[in-house]
Amino acid sequence: MAKSPEEMAQSMIDNLPEKTGKSLAQWLKALAGTTQTRHGEIVKHLKSEHGVTHGYANLIAHHHLAKDKTTGDEDPVAAQYGGAKAGLRPIYDALIKAIEKFGPDVEIAPKKAYVSLRRKKQFALIQASTKDRVDVGINLKGTPPGPRLEASGSFNAMVSHRVRLSRKGDVDAELKAWLKEAYDAS
Repeated sequence: MAKSPEEMAQSMIDNLPEKTGKSLAQWLKALAGTTQTRHGEIVKHLKSEHGVTHGYANLIAHHHLAKDKTTGDEDPVAAQYGGAKAGLRPIYDALIKAIEKFGPDVEIAPKKAYVSLRRKKQFALIQASTKDRVDVGINLKGTPPGPRLEASGSFNAMVSHRVRLSRKGDVDAELKAWLKEAYDAS
């Protein structure tokens, strides 16, 4: 039976001591004084300086950045999908579940206003734009826009296209194919 993303993450956390020599708490303590503030920088540091594989480095970095160390703010994703936007969380969760199946090298990097999806470079982003809509920005340079896959325009300069989602069912095979194409090209 397939595991949920939460169960998979917990399994990785449970395996950290065996695979890396330290528990999550020990890794977080080791990173407490780090000067790196960006997800990718922390992943690179863990991989190059400690020999941690990409998947585990991504997990450790995500947990390290999950709380703003200066203000104690909650996880950026929880903040993005809180309050009036809480009803959009199932859309986000469905997107993440689909994207995590692309490969072990997917990097999910929450920012203050959106979530960056990276491999070697950013291939997409997810943003709760309004209380009724999640926007998915996708890097598909050279792909002509259409009725659903629109040009990003002023939405975000880091992506070439945007898809607007208003319900969980909008995370369909067509959207997953565009995301997979962008992932494969990154």
